Amino acid sequence: MSGEMPVLADLDRIMQSELTAYLACRPGSAKLAAERGRGFVKGVPLHWMTDWPQPFPMVIDTAMGNQLRDIDGNQVTDFCLGDTAAMFGHAPAPLMRALSARAEGGLSYMLPSRDVQPVGALLVERFGLPCWQIACTASDANRFAIRAARAATGRDTIVVFDGCYHGTVEDTLVDLIDGTTLPRRSLLGEPRNRSISTVAIPFNDEEALESALAGRDVACVIAEPVMTNSGMILPQPGFLERMRQMTRATGTLLIIDETHTISSGPGGYAKAIGLPPDLFVVGKPVAGGVPTAVWGMTQEVSDALFAARPADEHGHSGIGTTLSGNALQLACLRAVLEEIMVPATYAKMISAAEALEAGIETLIGRFGLPWHVARVGARLEIVFSRLPLRNAAESRNAANDRVQALMHIALLNRGYLLTPFHNMMLVSPDTTEPQVHGFLAAFRQVLELLTGRE
Repeated sequence: MSGEMPVLADLDRIMQSELTAYLACRPGSAKLAAERGRGFVKGVPLHWMTDWPQPFPMVIDTAMGNQLRDIDGNQVTDFCLGDTAAMFGHAPAPLMRALSARAEGGLSYMLPSRDVQPVGALLVERFGLPCWQIACTASDANRFAIRAARAATGRDTIVVFDGCYHGTVEDTLVDLIDGTTLPRRSLLGEPRNRSISTVAIPFNDEEALESALAGRDVACVIAEPVMTNSGMILPQPGFLERMRQMTRATGTLLIIDETHTISSGPGGYAKAIGLPPDLFVVGKPVAGGVPTAVWGMTQEVSDALFAARPADEHGHSGIGTTLSGNALQLACLRAVLEEIMVPATYAKMISAAEALEAGIETLIGRFGLPWHVARVGARLEIVFSRLPLRNAAESRNAANDRVQALMHIALLNRGYLLTPFHNMMLVSPDTTEPQVHGFLAAFRQVLELLTGRE
């Protein structure tokens, strides 16, 4: 499962050459990075924007379709797409029309707008669950869904899968180290040991899941149906079905987070395989990148949740924020669900993703590299392992940070932006056949650099 390659060229020399090329093309971004400005830490609005492998992030001027243009005039084809926020492309026309129309009527007034009924009906039809709420981010939606599960079951403990990421939800930021659930080292400023009420187990491990649920004291299992934040780890045959059976048998609720796996199709991965969740979360692309997430639940969970709420208490439930469910979100949700997030859009995305997958696999084989491509609908990832990953431990073992960083910068210098982690690619409906061929030509050049072969 190792991520090592049989032959590697001089990575340090190649990296220096690629960094020099990156710097030469972006004097404007370099100048802003050097100045740092006033107010923003490290010169960026959020600190993780410095986590890209480039020496400084390029500063974006405009984005349209799957094209980004930075302030230095460099144009790149975007296969990152805001890490899913712009999965359907930047500035799609229906979304822009909704934004323009909503601007004339105000954005947020803590009361429903005329879009609430159409959006509610669209959510029920699209995802199958009858009861819905809106949040501003998938982090919030996951946090609220966990609170709802605890309130509905009267249980405290939750189960997560090692290597998971469900946003900034403190309860899920744990790791499985030598069989013990421990707080994640990167979690800042958290005084409580989250492992007291969270149990981490390996993905695809039915025995570990059965053991974790045996005490019948677990409120919920929260899972991506395909793990996408620890490499890309697909479920083993039958695992998700057994997870559903075991959670039902033990009175444990199942939360499915499809914020990334919504790349599978309009209803998400779980719906496509017939996996019914008790609670469901999707964020990022569902309103075209406007800060919005939706979370749904069965009627039984909804009834139990509201039965747990004191009738004489208002607000302060820990679920919801003032900006959640505002008129701007509803207008954009309606536009995306009605006009963008539809089968025809996905057909374009998945067709291009299949072509990229086949081309990348061919090149990997031609250069004799022990890698493979993992794909979930329009999302794919170059995995530094000959065999598919089964859990986070295998993913960590396969990781090669130096090769990943070099590949990212080298592809960016050739006009193609991937995510800064795992070199994940997301294919928008704007992706053309020439862009697929162009990427494959650039990828071949990078493999020639890495291996010293043609």
